[in-house]
Amino acid sequence: MLSLLIVLAILVAVVIGYKTKINTGLVAMAFSYLIGAFLMGLKPKEIIGGWPITTMFVIFSVSLFYNFALLNGTLEKTARSLLYSCRKFPALLPFALYFASAIIAALGAGFFTVMAFMAPITLLICKEAEMDELIGAVAVNCGALSGANFMTSGSGVIFRGLIDEAGLVNDSFGISIVIFISSVIFSLLLISLFMILGKRKMGEINAEKFTKPEKFDEKQKFNLLLMILMIVILLTFPILNIIVPNNELIGYMNSKMDVGLVAIIFSLIALFTGMADEKEAIAKVPWNTIIMICGVGMLISIAIKAGTIDLLASWASGNLPVWIIPLAFSLIGAIMSFFSSTLGVVCPALFPIVPVIAEGTGINPLILFTAIVIGAQSSAISPFSSGGSLILGSCTEEEERENMFSRLLFIAVPISVLSATLYNFVLGLIL
Repeated sequence: MLSLLIVLAILVAVVIGYKTKINTGLVAMAFSYLIGAFLMGLKPKEIIGGWPITTMFVIFSVSLFYNFALLNGTLEKTARSLLYSCRKFPALLPFALYFASAIIAALGAGFFTVMAFMAPITLLICKEAEMDELIGAVAVNCGALSGANFMTSGSGVIFRGLIDEAGLVNDSFGISIVIFISSVIFSLLLISLFMILGKRKMGEINAEKFTKPEKFDEKQKFNLLLMILMIVILLTFPILNIIVPNNELIGYMNSKMDVGLVAIIFSLIALFTGMADEKEAIAKVPWNTIIMICGVGMLISIAIKAGTIDLLASWASGNLPVWIIPLAFSLIGAIMSFFSSTLGVVCPALFPIVPVIAEGTGINPLILFTAIVIGAQSSAISPFSSGGSLILGSCTEEEERENMFSRLLFIAVPISVLSATLYNFVLGLIL
């Protein structure tokens, strides 16, 4: 009965957040207190102890560092330069939009930041190129999602943190690599599918409107160098440790690598070199996302203490055929993400179940983690979810917005979700 109540609390928190626009994390914190203290007899300190401090610190520190590049224009200029390089090849424009968004997101800007400044640019370019705007929307959404899944970028570090908390500390980096690569492959296949299904012809881009971006100034060059250097430092030792697992020096350095702490050092370098204003950089930290992820994390910790996670895992492994479990995770993730956040709700809710189900069924946890992410992100283009809403907000006319709304809801979402389900089925056979 208690487990059922906790599951209902999670669902109610999502519904309240969606209907009222109140942060889901705040509602989840309230439920954590009411259920934990008055129904389970937990002490307040135990309830507060469910706040995922490590996840919060990583999101804060990484976003803080990349906010400097956002504020001084490094990210936007990088995106415009990448797009301008493809102006002579309109047939490749969807992939140019994808790679521009993916590279900026992988450099650390994260999904929301990339979508905020790439979506308006994308719709404008689609009009100039006479390209179907839905294809452009899918391309930029896929790019922002898969790029952010990079191991050192916003979503990637959150996935690693959640996998660590699920008890797979030694495997989290390797799993995050597979999630990233899988999301890139899926994105390219999905964009190709939309291009095949698209009917409008792509013509020459109007060169007068699509002007050459200005050169990077010295501050932006240095900021770009800092971003690349941080990525190299964070990736070098984990990769070397996989290649040479028995080297003591490499193992020691790898054990000392932490994306959050390294990001703090690079943030200080950015401050000392005047990359941007400190107060503005801190103000742009995604506090709403942090509250959402950590609030839901508190409620999930209550679910773990109550045995809800083990109960759900036992039911799934005992009642579902093994081959259908990855597909079920993919579809559940897609349905949840249709109305809520992949990072703030879906992954914190589903990731803790994975190790128990993997142990009970023999399925590689790598498959389940990847299925959850691919499935959840397949519906992120829903007009009720983050990606779709940002695209709708970039439409300049009401008629255009209404048309885009219906096309996102009735074309983009079904095709993306069904494609993700098929992709995860094939992925399960391969992995």
